[in-house]
Amino acid sequence: MTRLAQLDTDDPENFPDPSQALDDPNGLLAFGGDLSPRRLLAAYRRGIFPWYSQGDPLLWWSPDPRCVFATGRVHVARRLRRSLRHSKWTLTLDRAFAHVIRECAAPRAYESGTWITPDMRHAYTRLHESGHAHSLEVWDGAVLIGGIYGVAIGRAFSAESMFSRISDASKAALLALCRALRDWNFPWLDAQVPNPHLLRLGAIELPRQEYLCALSDLVKQPGADFRRLPFTHVAELV
Repeated sequence: MTRLAQLDTDDPENFPDPSQALDDPNGLLAFGGDLSPRRLLAAYRRGIFPWYSQGDPLLWWSPDPRCVFATGRVHVARRLRRSLRHSKWTLTLDRAFAHVIRECAAPRAYESGTWITPDMRHAYTRLHESGHAHSLEVWDGAVLIGGIYGVAIGRAFSAESMFSRISDASKAALLALCRALRDWNFPWLDAQVPNPHLLRLGAIELPRQEYLCALSDLVKQPGADFRRLPFTHVAELV
């Protein structure tokens, strides 16, 4: 029986090699530690991320395969294309990070709880304040109707969660982020764990080692300027 590694509280950059992650549950690598910016950034550079529920131990994951979007090849269904082409929605970057993560953490009809605990919200807000976490917002006038947030290091972006208050708003956020990352020479948007919804939107599965080899190069490259999007309206995406 494999013994799960416990992280050293005195060394926030020390993680087990992802190859040591469990097969069941897929990708579970370690427990413990904290959500300090230094530890989080060290984790993301290695393809590791935290994911746990309120009241559970802090768990760290690196699944195999890895779910990613190729930023230049996001699938846009015909119905969605028609909807977005006539949309008056607008887009912003980092205008409402706290609002986006709060909406992502809100209870949903098909889920009994949320993994975006208050500690997680606080930790990623600190990353945002230091320039490493970013949000993309979708607006209907002055009303925030959708968004997505995640972590950027070099030319690697790992999406954490997205939300929608109106049909297709989260799809618009995902598409807009992929379009922007493509223009900034980010080859992948990391979606972490595959599920049927993401795969229908065009996500693919990469073997963990292939993803980690690419990641090790991407995190060393110069980052992008997240102060402005290449576009301001959803209709420009299609």
